[in-house]
Amino acid sequence: MSAQAKLAAEQPLPELSDRIKVRALQVGGAEGPLAARLYTSGDSGERGAGKRDTLLVFFHPGGFVGGDLDGADIFLRHMADDNPHVAVLSSSYTLATERSFPAAVEDAHAVLNWAKKNKAKTAWTGKRLLVCGIEAGANLAAVCALMSRDRGGPALAGQILIMPMLDPGLTTCSMREMQQAPELLEVADACAAAYAGYLPNCADRTHPYASPLQSSRLKNLAPALILSAEDDPLRDEAEQYGAKLIANGVKTSVIRMPPALQSEAGERNECACKCIALGEIATFIAGLDRADAAPLSQE
Repeated sequence: MSAQAKLAAEQPLPELSDRIKVRALQVGGAEGPLAARLYTSGDSGERGAGKRDTLLVFFHPGGFVGGDLDGADIFLRHMADDNPHVAVLSSSYTLATERSFPAAVEDAHAVLNWAKKNKAKTAWTGKRLLVCGIEAGANLAAVCALMSRDRGGPALAGQILIMPMLDPGLTTCSMREMQQAPELLEVADACAAAYAGYLPNCADRTHPYASPLQSSRLKNLAPALILSAEDDPLRDEAEQYGAKLIANGVKTSVIRMPPALQSEAGERNECACKCIALGEIATFIAGLDRADAAPLSQE
């Protein structure tokens, strides 16, 4: 790691403003209500009603079998603080310990549909909808982009995939290499156990809604920001997916973050906070804003 990257990774997080607001609410899942939180910060401007033009729906990590709304709370507070024109909706979903695939992805897509129909409850004008997640949550975010295209909505303006789990086969070089590192073997084993719980039917492991990396239909998807990390076993599948999206004409940015040892569950939340993820996300969202504001070219 370069000295500059090391310094960036070791920088303490800026203090949160006193304008952060977090509200608990229930959203609609595929088979019933789900716990959620809405994060906003600052003043939404002079448009009134306290609404933002952008809603970002976030799904937490936990390997499909664990995790909850608390895990990424600090990360989401900073995301909302960095992007006061964005409302951030963090939703739970059915864990594989309760029901296996496709329960979680059906929940995730149902939450997007709920958000589109319940704009008043999410401080959102309905203009721009993004989906985001970390690890297993990033898998759900990527799948939501596929499902929204396949099912005719809701339309997504972007997808943000942070250290995503995309390869149930665990076949990438970074996964195999890091299985040889004692400090990372636990992570590789945890990934295998997570997929065993989430995809007990081996035939499901090649389904594009379980493994987007295996999909042969990646055209016409929302623009993507994909963040990998140097020493993360999930690094190669994230970057391979980014390359496939680009090859299919999807506007995609792939950023490799500095090393931040992924030796324990939950450290991807910390990595996302302490590395460059927050800045890259803010830049990505700002780019979508500029694209929307750009005048149509005249022939």
